[in-house]
Formats: sequence, C-alpha cells, structure tokens
Amino acid sequence: MTGPTIGVLALQGDVREHLAALERLGRRGVRVRRREEVDDCDALVLPGGESTTMGRLAGSLGLLEPLRARVAAGMPAFGTCAGMVLLADRVLDGAAGQELVGGLDVTVRRNAFGRQVDSFEGPLAVHGLADPVHAVFIRAPWVEEVGAGVEVLAEAAGHPVAVRQGRLLATSFHPEVGADTRLHGLFAELVDG
Repeated sequence: MTGPTIGVLALQGDVREHLAALERLGRRGVRVRRREEVDDCDALVLPGGESTTMGRLAGSLGLLEPLRARVAAGMPAFGTCAGMVLLADRVLDGAAGQELVGGLDVTVRRNAFGRQVDSFEGPLAVHGLADPVHAVFIRAPWVEEVGAGVEVLAEAAGHPVAVRQGRLLATSFHPEVGADTRLHGLFAELVDG
C-alpha cells in the first residue's frame, strides 16, 4: 500500500475494524501505541471504545501532548464514537479530569443516547453521500454545540452525530462496523487534500 500513512490509535477499542476499512480502500494503516509512532503518521484515526480509558492510557504513555500538538498543527484526524469525544474541545458528562486531544470546536455529551441496552442501528443520511449509511450507535455521544467553523454532516434525535471542521472528521456512530467504507473515504479525501 502506498500513499500517506494513517495511524489508528491502538490503546483500546475498534482498532482492527478501522485498519480493515482502510485496507479495503487501499490505504496504509498502522497501529499507534508509542510516542514515536505519532510522528510517523500523516493522519490519525481515534477509534470507538471507552473515551475515559483511552484518555488515561494516552496520558500515561506520553501520547497526549504529541497528539494534541499534531492535531493543532493540522494533522487530519477522524474520531468515531469515543474518538469523537477525544477530539472534542469540550465534553459534558465526562469523568473528572477527563483527558482530551481536542482540536474540534464542539461540545460533546458522552453516552447521550443512553446505556449499552439503548444502543441501536439504522440508516442515516450523511451530507455529501448519495445513499444513507448504516449507522451503529453504541453508548454513543452526540454534539450539543458546534463552533462557527464546524459543518454538520448528519443528525439523529435532533442532534449532530457527524461533523467536519477543516481536516477533522468525527462521528458519534461506528462506520468501521460493516463493509461500507464511504466515511473512511471522506476522511481519505481530507488526508489527500
């Protein structure tokens, strides 16, 4: 595989699924677990999982500051579910002292759709895609507030669930689940752009 190297933060969560989606697109995806691996990436995926755990692990492994610096410097990033929380500048219902990468001018509410038993899936219209995506929401966040430079790409239950700001893309749901790679394709366009 050639082209830019897209790292997938591999501390916890849907790492394997994101790597498989990138591979289906012919993109080079690598696991990112160590500080020096952050510098080897041209872009980064922050996967679904548990945002508090991922933030704590990233902090204890010395990854938070390099991730923050790279995102602030313009590195493309794609956050899904917990990854959306990590990319957000502000979080509601987070753990005390919850660590964030930041960069995305949104306020996100963790577990906004409810507990694990409230998880759901279904078709979701996404701006820029001809047909709906099959969206899987698992203890998903939603966006409470968007900054002036944030474009809302999709909504569910009256709240934004997919947003883009510059070279940052985030979804409340899990596009890595299943065979539809169109959202990863949108991210690849941001990487190439």
